[in-house]
Amino acid sequence: MTLLSLKKVLFTFTALACAAIYAQATNVYDLRCEMLSNPWGIDNTKPHLSWKIEAEKQATEQTAYQILAASDKQLLSEEKADLWNSGKIKSPESIWINYAGKLLSSRSVVYWKVRIWSNKEKVSQWSETASFSVGLLNADDWQAEYIGMNDKKKDPESPLFRKTFQVTHESKLAFLHVNSLGYHEVYINGKKVSDAILAPAMVQFDKRSLSLTYEVSRYLHQGSNELIIWLGKGWYRAQMPGVVSGGPFVRAQLESWESNHWNRIAMTNDTWKTRESGYTSPGKWGPNDFQGEDVDGSKLLPDFTTQTLNRVSWDDAVIAHIPSHTVSPQMVETNKIQEALHPVSIKQLDNQSWFIDMGTCLTGWTKIAFPKLSAGQKITIDYADYLDKNGKMIQEKKFCDTYTASGKGNETFINKFNYHAYRYIKLYNLKEAPKTSDITAYLIHTGYDAGASSFSCSDKDLNAIHDMIHYTIRCLTLSGYMVDCPHIERLGYGGDGNASTLTVQTMYNLSPLYSNWMQAWGDCIHPDGGMPHTAPCPYSAGGGPFWCGFIITASWQTYVNYGDPRLLERYYPTMQQWLGYVKTYTRDGLLKRWPDNDYRNWYLGDWAAPKDLGVDVTDSTSINLVNNCFISVCYHTMSKIAEVLGKHDDKRMYQEKQEALDKLIQNTFYDKEKKSYGTGSQIDLAYPLLAGVTPKELVPTVKETLFNETAGRFKGHIVTGLVGIPVLTQWATQNNEAEFMYGMLRQHSYPGYLYMIDKGGTTTWEHWKGERSYIHNCYNGIGSWFYQALGGILPDENATGYRHVFIHPQLVKGIQWVKTSKDTPFGRLSVSWNLTNSQYTMETTIPVGCKATITLPVKAKSVLINGKTTEVNTDIKAESGHYTIVAEL
Repeated sequence: MTLLSLKKVLFTFTALACAAIYAQATNVYDLRCEMLSNPWGIDNTKPHLSWKIEAEKQATEQTAYQILAASDKQLLSEEKADLWNSGKIKSPESIWINYAGKLLSSRSVVYWKVRIWSNKEKVSQWSETASFSVGLLNADDWQAEYIGMNDKKKDPESPLFRKTFQVTHESKLAFLHVNSLGYHEVYINGKKVSDAILAPAMVQFDKRSLSLTYEVSRYLHQGSNELIIWLGKGWYRAQMPGVVSGGPFVRAQLESWESNHWNRIAMTNDTWKTRESGYTSPGKWGPNDFQGEDVDGSKLLPDFTTQTLNRVSWDDAVIAHIPSHTVSPQMVETNKIQEALHPVSIKQLDNQSWFIDMGTCLTGWTKIAFPKLSAGQKITIDYADYLDKNGKMIQEKKFCDTYTASGKGNETFINKFNYHAYRYIKLYNLKEAPKTSDITAYLIHTGYDAGASSFSCSDKDLNAIHDMIHYTIRCLTLSGYMVDCPHIERLGYGGDGNASTLTVQTMYNLSPLYSNWMQAWGDCIHPDGGMPHTAPCPYSAGGGPFWCGFIITASWQTYVNYGDPRLLERYYPTMQQWLGYVKTYTRDGLLKRWPDNDYRNWYLGDWAAPKDLGVDVTDSTSINLVNNCFISVCYHTMSKIAEVLGKHDDKRMYQEKQEALDKLIQNTFYDKEKKSYGTGSQIDLAYPLLAGVTPKELVPTVKETLFNETAGRFKGHIVTGLVGIPVLTQWATQNNEAEFMYGMLRQHSYPGYLYMIDKGGTTTWEHWKGERSYIHNCYNGIGSWFYQALGGILPDENATGYRHVFIHPQLVKGIQWVKTSKDTPFGRLSVSWNLTNSQYTMETTIPVGCKATITLPVKAKSVLINGKTTEVNTDIKAESGHYTIVAEL
C-alpha cells in the first residue's frame, strides 16, 4: 500500500469514526431568542437564549453547553467569534440562558449557534445558525418623524405613504424600523416585505406604541427604489385613550449596513407623498360597532410598481405631533394567515343574493373573486357566526364589508385592516354566484405553533369537546393578547383570561403572547392601584376582582408553564399596588364592592352561569364569597412569588394574610346546618375547597354537598359560569375527581358542551344557550382537564417550565384509552395509555431536559418498564427518553 493510499484509508476511518460518534450523540435544534424564532428588533440588550435537544439514547442529559455568537455569519467559529465564545459551561439548563457576550446596543445583529455535551461526555455537532437583532431602544435612535395625511374633509382611513429613494451600494443587511399608530403593511419595489398582517399588536396608546423591524435587503436594488407604507386605523381612533385625531400615523427609517456602520437610506418626514388607498373602515371600534371595510375598486392600485405609482396623483404628507410615550419593539409574534377554507355550500336566496356556509366558525379575513361586475355596482358582504331558529343571520348587516366595482374585470375583494368572526356570509346585489373556489376564508391568529398539543381518547364525545376548545383558542389569540369575542368586543378581559390561561398554556406555547399581554396590564394600572377589567383598556368594561387580579395569577401561571421568572420580577410592584387598592375597599377583613369609574364598571363574582336554573350570579352573598376566595388565592400566589424573588418577609406576610382571610371566609359564609357555602351553587361550594378555605376535617362533608347538589339540584350538569369552570376543573384535577367531571361533560342536554355541539357549535359560546356570540372565551377553562386529568401531565411548580413533570393519569369508567401530547420548552412530551381487564399499558416520551415522576392509576401484580421488571405500586422516576410500561392487574 502506498503512503497516499494509507493516508486515504486513515482519513476515511477517522471520518467514519467521527460520523459514528455524532450519530450516537445528540441533535440541538429549534434555537430561540426570548422564545421567538430568529427575531429582528428585540427590546433588550441582554436577551435569553433557548434550544431543544433530540437524543436516541435513554436518560440523555445535557451536562454542558457552548455558545458562539458573532456579528457576521462568516465569523461564527471558535477562533473568530467576535461577540461571545462561552467556552464549555457545565450546566443542564437549555432554556432562558442569559446572553453574556459583548455588550449589545440598538441595531446590534447577532448570529449564534450552540453545541452541548451529554452525560456520556459526547459532544453534539453545532446547531444550525440562528440570529436576532436589537431594535431601536432609545428615543434618540429615532430620527424619523411621525407623518400623516392632511385630509381636511374627514379623518384619513387607510392612506398610502410613498417614498422614492436611491440605493448606491448593495448591502447584505438592511433594516426597516416601523412604528405605526394604527395597522401597517410595507411594500418595497412592489413586493410585500413580510407575511405579518394586522400589525402591530394592540397596546395602551396613552402609555405605549410598538415598533417592528423588517430585514429587507433582498427587496432593494441599486438605483431608484419605491417604498410604500399602507396604514389602517385599527384601534387608533379618536375616542380611545392617548389617540391623536387625524391618524393613522407612522414613523419609519430604513438603514443598511455599509462599511461597518449603519447608513440611513430613508426616513419618514414631510418629503413623503400620500394618497387614500380605496379602503375605509366605518366602524367606531366599540362594542357591536367594529363593522367591516368599504372598498372602492376604482381607487385601488393594481400594484405598487413605479409605473403604476406615477400614474396617479399624490399629496404631501404632513408632520404629526404625537405626545411623548414609550416606544418599544414588539416581543410577540405577528398575526399571520394560518389556514385557508372554502365554502361547504352556496345557496341562492333570490336573483341577487346568496347564502354561503363556511362549515365552521372562524376569525379572519375573506377573499372573494367576483364574476364580471358593472362599474359602480356595490356588493354587500354580510357576516354572522350563527343563525336564529328561523335560519336568519344574527345581527344582520351589523358586520358588513362592501365592494364598489370599477367595472374593469377580474375584481377581487379581500380584507386588509379589519377582520370578522363568522361562519355564514350573505352576498347582496350580485346576479351570479362566485364559485366555491373563488371564496376563501383565512383563519388568522398570532404566529405560534398551532400543532403544539394533541388529545384523543376512546370517547368520541370527549374528543369533540376537546377539539372545539382547542380550535376556539386559535380564533381568540390574536394581536398579542386573547380577545373575549373577536367580533362584538375584542377586549382582553382579565376574567376571561383567568378562565382560560391554564387551558391555553397547556395547549400552546404562548410565552411571548403572555409577556406582551402582561406588559399591557402593567401599563393600565392607575396611580391609586386601581386596575381595569381589560388590558389594553380602550374604554370602560365590566368585571370584578377576578378580572383585575389577572396580573397576579397569569404572571404566575406563565412562570410555571414556561419557566421565565422575569414577569414576576417586573410586575411584582404592580401586583402589590393592586392589592393595596383591594385593602382600601376591605371592610372588617373582607373585600366589599368598590365603585364604578370611567375605566371599569360592574362588580361581578361569577359570570354567564345559566340564568334559568336557579343560579343567581348577582346574589351579593355569592359575589362576596367568590371574590374573597379569589383574594385568598392571590395571597397564596403572592407568597409563592415572593419566595421565588427571595422576599422572605413578604412571603410570611402574604401567608398570614391568607390564613386570616380564610378564617373570615369560613366563619362568614359556611352554613353548618346545610353543610354548604353561600348560595349553595357549584362555584360557592368548589371555590372554598380549591382556595384551601375549607378546614381539612370539613372537606369530605363539603365535597359530598357539592356532589349531591350537582346530581340532584343540577341533574348532573355543569351549572356555573366563566369563573366557576376553571375553579371546578382545577379542584377536580387536583383531587383526582375525574369521574365527577366526566359525568358532567357527558351531558347532551342544556347546559353543556355537547349541547353546544349538538346545536351546531364549532367553537365555544358566550352563554350556555348561545346568546350574543358563538365564538367566545367564557367556557374554555375545561380544556386543561383533558391533558392534566385524563393524560395525567401535571407541571411541577418547584421545577418550572416542565423541568420536572408529574405523570398521573386519572381513570374513568367508559374510557379505555387516551393519547395526548404537548410541547414543552424542552420539546414534545407525550403520554398514552390503554386499559383492559387484565392489563394497563402506558407509553410516554419525555424530552431531554425534563424529568418525570410517574404514578400508575392502578394496583398492579407486576410492572415491566421497557421489558424489565420493577417494583409494583410505587412511583416511577423517569429520565428523558421513551418508556413502555406494562402493568399486569
